[in-house]
Amino acid sequence: MTSKSKTSTGNFFEDFRVGQEIRHATPRTLTEADAALNVGLYGSRFALNSSDVFARSLGLPRAPLDDLMVFHVVIGKTVPDISLNAVANLGYAEFRWGAPVYPGDTLSAHSTVLGLRENSNRASGVVWVRSTGVNQRGEMVLDYVRWVMVHKRDPSAAVAPAVVPETAPAVVPADLIVPAGLSLAAHDDAAAGSPHRWDDYQPGERIDHVSGMTLEDSDHMFSTRLYQNTARVHFDAFAGKDTRFGRRLAYGGHVMSLARALSFNGLANGFRVAAINGGSHVAPTFGGDTIYAWSEVLEKAPLPGRADVAALRVRTIAAKDCPCGSWPGRGADGKYHPAVVLDLDYWLLLPRR
Repeated sequence: MTSKSKTSTGNFFEDFRVGQEIRHATPRTLTEADAALNVGLYGSRFALNSSDVFARSLGLPRAPLDDLMVFHVVIGKTVPDISLNAVANLGYAEFRWGAPVYPGDTLSAHSTVLGLRENSNRASGVVWVRSTGVNQRGEMVLDYVRWVMVHKRDPSAAVAPAVVPETAPAVVPADLIVPAGLSLAAHDDAAAGSPHRWDDYQPGERIDHVSGMTLEDSDHMFSTRLYQNTARVHFDAFAGKDTRFGRRLAYGGHVMSLARALSFNGLANGFRVAAINGGSHVAPTFGGDTIYAWSEVLEKAPLPGRADVAALRVRTIAAKDCPCGSWPGRGADGKYHPAVVLDLDYWLLLPRR
């Protein structure tokens, strides 16, 4: 007599269906310890997330948790169902942060499959999903589209015709969410670490964030466990020996948080990541790589009805083992400099004068 396995090997490409609704397991209550561990991993210094006193001076009840920490937690919830069998995470669009998350809040997530396209080698395919994270009151804390290349269980398995969703090229500034109760009238530039407000930045301006941070294997392994990210490509070194890289990959979100932390030097008053317009993990990152970052101001946008806060559209490039004073990015041929690992287009909220 045989019995059905009680364990799961995760979804492969042929298991997904357009329109499929997935409720992800394991709600997560976040605490002050999570905030401290997040700082230990990435070294982020943004005042709003670091100081209850600073946050209360701006009308919030206490310091909210780091925006990218919320990203890691929600992404982590989706991994067992969406990207456990991923080849790679390919891109992001239409990210919007909603209600701030505070210690004591409990986050959960659900996803809808938007599109599917089998690759020509028939060994894998691309899955598009819209995922939403909510708190214990059902308030949206993060909503986004991402697309992932996922292995097929059986390369010969027939799949449905391709459906490739269209995503917006950017989040409209009017749709950016400013935390309820926030007022920047008493914003303290000295405490925040920079005299430069929204008014001081200009489209086309480039900012070299100067410092580099070496990513250790222990760092990205700790982050995958902390955020309950079970993707094999990140945590299984034995399985990683059989991949084309011959080793496990660092979690792409880890590189995003390093780039965000490095951006403090030049963008310290960018107190909130309000949206991600698009992004791609251009190349893999491994333990031992040193991450540098630079940013370009793409656009400035006032927000309806707000004289104290406005939005800055920024493109941040992260590169490995390459200081960014040479501005590595795309060449004239459209190809990326070989050091580039991340290209991220996003909206920051900054105080106005």
